[in-house]
Amino acid sequence: MSEKELRRNLAVLTVSTTIKLTGLTARQLRYYESFSLVQPQRSAGNQRLYSLNDIDCLLEIKSYLSSGMTMEEVKRVLTSGKSTNLVNDSTVSDSQARKIFRKEMLRIGQWGNNHDSNNLF
Repeated sequence: MSEKELRRNLAVLTVSTTIKLTGLTARQLRYYESFSLVQPQRSAGNQRLYSLNDIDCLLEIKSYLSSGMTMEEVKRVLTSGKSTNLVNDSTVSDSQARKIFRKEMLRIGQWGNNHDSNNLF
C-alpha cells in the first residue's frame, strides 16, 4: 500500500470534524454505521475516528440518498463495489462531464423539447 493510501485510511478525524466536512449530523453518522456503510475506528476512549476514505464514502452516501435512493439501494451499490458516479473518475474532462450531465438531464426529462439542448453548456 502506498503512503498516500495509508494516509487516506488513517482514522484521525473526530465526529465534530466529520460533521463539518460532510454536513451530516451525528445521528446520521451513527445511522450509516448501523447499516455497516462505514466502520469508523475507535480511540482508546471509545471515540469514533474517521479517515479521509470514510469522508469520501459518507459524501457518496449523502449524494445517493439525495438522488432518491433508499438505504438498501445505497448499501447494495456500496457493497457491490460499483459506483454510479461517472463524473468521479479523474479521467473525465470537464467537457465530458458536461456531456454526461446533459445526456442524463435529457434522459430524465428535466429539459423538454422547448429548450435547445445543444446550447445548454
